[in-house]
Amino acid sequence: MSKSNTLENGILKLLFQGVAIADLAENDTTSPKTVLWFSLHTGTGPTEAGDQTTAEVATSAYGGYTRKSVARTTTGFTVTNNSVSPAANIDFPSCTSGTATITYGGIGTASSGAGVLLYKGTITPNISVSAGVIPRLPTTSAVTED
Repeated sequence: MSKSNTLENGILKLLFQGVAIADLAENDTTSPKTVLWFSLHTGTGPTEAGDQTTAEVATSAYGGYTRKSVARTTTGFTVTNNSVSPAANIDFPSCTSGTATITYGGIGTASSGAGVLLYKGTITPNISVSAGVIPRLPTTSAVTED
């Protein structure tokens, strides 16, 4: 048994845009998360049991690295055909020192620390980071429910 397309889109809209699923689920009304945080990972990336720090790129390998926030709104994310993408490119800070190969991306709830890892996936092509490089996740980056 699998989810219907309507539910898949509804789940993505709830998580990424804060849009309620009528008569089923709503966004937190007292202190909802207003942004989600994108993280970059190396090696085999985070695991199903991991959190947002699992295999996260070290600041010693990518000087200047910080997670990037995207608003949980319809202007922050585009949801269509069971897929969600950032509405604008996500540019991470310019690397100031070190070298790293970014192989995975993560989306979670915290600006730093463990947080809750909501989604993870490979970044293809991998991003080679060295001094002066600005890693970018373009609007063509997508998370798909199936």
